[in-house]
Amino acid sequence: MNTKRVNFRLPEELVTQADIAAKITHKNRTEVLIEALRRYLEEIESEEKFREAVVELYLNDQIEFEALVDVIGRQDAEAVRASKQVLDRGEELADELAGL
Repeated sequence: MNTKRVNFRLPEELVTQADIAAKITHKNRTEVLIEALRRYLEEIESEEKFREAVVELYLNDQIEFEALVDVIGRQDAEAVRASKQVLDRGEELADELAGL
């Protein structure tokens, strides 16, 4: 897995708690934070409302297809992409039908 360095600020008490958890679990702070973030994302991504919002971001061209796949899975993302292609061609199709 590729990694990317990110810098952000945390409240001191969270840093202390992460350091204690790291000591107890024999991990480093980064591993503890990654695990916590993964758990949070798994929880929120299972919520239908969140998934719908991610689809909206994709339909509005605010996120790339691979980001959609990461959240909702490849099969569902492929279905959304196919629907988007139909929606994007809607006006063109309407013009074609009007010309018949």
